[in-house]
Amino acid sequence: MGKELVQQLNHEWAGKPPEAVLRLAAEAFGAKGIAFSTSLGAEDQVIADLLHREALQVPLFSLDTGRLPQETYDLLDETRRRYGTSIEVLFPETASVEKMVSLSGANLFYESIENRRECCRVRKVESLKRKLSTLDAWICGLRREQSVTRQGVDVIEWDESFGLVKVNPLADVSEAWVWEYIRKHDVPYNRLHDRGYPSIGCAPCTRAVKPGEDVRAGRWWWEQAEHRECGLHRHNDK
Repeated sequence: MGKELVQQLNHEWAGKPPEAVLRLAAEAFGAKGIAFSTSLGAEDQVIADLLHREALQVPLFSLDTGRLPQETYDLLDETRRRYGTSIEVLFPETASVEKMVSLSGANLFYESIENRRECCRVRKVESLKRKLSTLDAWICGLRREQSVTRQGVDVIEWDESFGLVKVNPLADVSEAWVWEYIRKHDVPYNRLHDRGYPSIGCAPCTRAVKPGEDVRAGRWWWEQAEHRECGLHRHNDK
């Protein structure tokens, strides 16, 4: 699927409810061509529930950096049980992690943006790149209002970083919509959300946010807002 067709589909799919976008994506790419990348955040749990309700044969996978909070691992198992599905878990290359930590330390990410991005690359981006090389499209839980780096998110777009189609069925929805859906359908979610963590990543790079802060303020909080992406999503480069 070329960039021009993706742009055409974006016009056709924009404004459709998330479940309709998921049905269209599953039909367009098939079970072997598309997969859902879940970080087990609130948005991703909504998508997992929608895939189950719509009985769509879309595989799920998740990235384990080796530094996730225990609550995230608990939710991974709870999600498997709830939906009776397998979730492929991808790990970083051991040799790359060993080399990075040996040369730069276990907490290199606090020292500079370059170090933090290197840690994200080794622990997350490379694993994702290997997986996406086997696919034609991937589904993500991005929303436009999440942060300044995601305001350009389209429902379906060409992912320049990885060379395939990216589908964002929740691009248009609000945070209030996400939580209304979770409560209405009793969707399992990460208990850290109840402790003031709207966005959850690796444990040392995530904290609770203060009242009035945006939902991504607790991720890499020592950096400027425009830098708070790990390399999985580069909408600020549009």
